[in-house]
Amino acid sequence: MPSSQPEPALEGRSGHRFATTHWSVVLAAGQSASSDSAEALEKLCRTYWSPLYAYVRHRGHDAHEAQDLTQEFFARLLQKRYLNRVDRTKGKFRCFLLAALKHFLANEWDKAKAQKRGGKQTFISLDDESAEKQYVFGLVSDLSPERIYEQRWAQTLLDQALARLWEEFAAQGKAEQFDVLKVFLQEETSYGDYPAIASQLHMNPSALAMAVCRLRHRYRGLLVSEIAQTVENPADIEEEMRHLFEAISSS
Repeated sequence: MPSSQPEPALEGRSGHRFATTHWSVVLAAGQSASSDSAEALEKLCRTYWSPLYAYVRHRGHDAHEAQDLTQEFFARLLQKRYLNRVDRTKGKFRCFLLAALKHFLANEWDKAKAQKRGGKQTFISLDDESAEKQYVFGLVSDLSPERIYEQRWAQTLLDQALARLWEEFAAQGKAEQFDVLKVFLQEETSYGDYPAIASQLHMNPSALAMAVCRLRHRYRGLLVSEIAQTVENPADIEEEMRHLFEAISSS
C-alpha cells in the first residue's frame, strides 16, 4: 500500500493555483534545479508507471522491451529533458506525459537502443512483473493504446485512493471493518443489504448506513486529492473526475 499523503491545499473554484500539488510544484520550478520539483515529479511518475507501460505494450512491444522503453523515458523525463516542452495552457499531467511519451517513442528511442538492459541508472524502481500482470489482466484487444492508457490511469488513481482509505482505517485499528464495508464502494447495494452486514459488525442498520455514507464521502475526497496532484488549476478537477469515470465505465 502506498504511504498516505497530505491533502492538497485546494482553494475552491477561484482559479488560483494551489502550490502544494505535485504538478504545480513541477511547473513553478521551471528550468531551475529544485529538489522539491524533482521529488514532486518522481511521485507523479510512480503513479503513471503502469499506465505508460500499458500504452507501450499495446503499441506492440514485448514485455522486456516495454520495460526498457518505459524506464528510459522516465530517466529522461526526470533529468528534465522534456520539461521545457510543457504547454502551461494544458495543465494536466496526464496529457503532458502521454504527449511526451509519444515524442520519445517516435523520435528518440532509436538513439537509446545502444544502451544494454540494466546498464543505466534506474530512476523509477518498481515491480516490472506487477506492471505486466496488470496489463495482461486488463487487456482488451480492440481498444487503442490511448484508451488502454486512460483506463490504467483511472484504475491507478482509484486504487491509490482506496489504499489511502485502508491506511486511515488501519491506523484506527479498523482494518477488518474496512474489509467488510468496502463492498459498498465497489458494488451497487441497497438498504436491504444492510441488516446482515450490520449484524456482522455488531451495528444497527441505521448506524451502518451512516458509516457507509461517511466511507463513500471520504473515498471521494481522497480521489479528488489524488486527481488534484496532477492538475495545475483547481477548475480542472471536476473535468478530470468525469474523465476518470468515463474511462472506467468503458473498460
